Amino acid sequence: MKRRDLIKTGLAAGAALALPKTLAAAPQRGSIRDRKLFEIAKRELDRAGGAIWKRDIVGIADFGVHSASRRFHFVNLDREEVQSYHVSHGTGSDPEHDGWLNNYSNVEGSNATSRGAYVTWEWYVGRYGTSVRLGGLDPTNDAALRRYIVMHRAKYAEPSHIDRWGRLGRSNGCFALGEEQFRIALLNLSGGRLLFADSLGLQEDGSIAQRPQYEPLQPARPNDVQRYAPGTF
Repeated sequence: MKRRDLIKTGLAAGAALALPKTLAAAPQRGSIRDRKLFEIAKRELDRAGGAIWKRDIVGIADFGVHSASRRFHFVNLDREEVQSYHVSHGTGSDPEHDGWLNNYSNVEGSNATSRGAYVTWEWYVGRYGTSVRLGGLDPTNDAALRRYIVMHRAKYAEPSHIDRWGRLGRSNGCFALGEEQFRIALLNLSGGRLLFADSLGLQEDGSIAQRPQYEPLQPARPNDVQRYAPGTF
């Protein structure tokens, strides 16, 4: 190889190393959906900037699919892999309780899910035991702290709830997970990482989920327990 060619090769390699992370090619591993999730994770990390101080794993809650689906994706940028879990949405976002999120809200007392980017903060012990505080980074979720929107465990977010009811129960706007899945979240998604929520509707083959067009069945009149603890049925 001529010296001129060696210099060109060296310059090209150096330029590749100097490229900003935003221009790095998306991993080619995993499903079409996973590759799209990598792109979204990198985009949202760039958008959040210095608000995020741990950039290895990004949580993406895709509320565009049914609550019976594994729609809470942990995107590991270091390992180039995605792991997916169940997560509940808020009662105010799904008044019909059919498992589909209808709307978002950032209003206190709405009991609805908020869309946008969050930073995960410290652990604390509250009503649901150990929980993770969240800070909203967008105008659409900047009331998260005063609304007490957190990540926590809940029995109504267990996969067994889907076996019985065909959907998860609903939270008061929080990101509720089953016991084992919450343990994984504590270890992998707390302490300054990014959590992003939106209605992406991504299915594994890359297609977009379509909500069935039918009138949902009207549930039976709730008893007192169901009325005051809507996530339990």
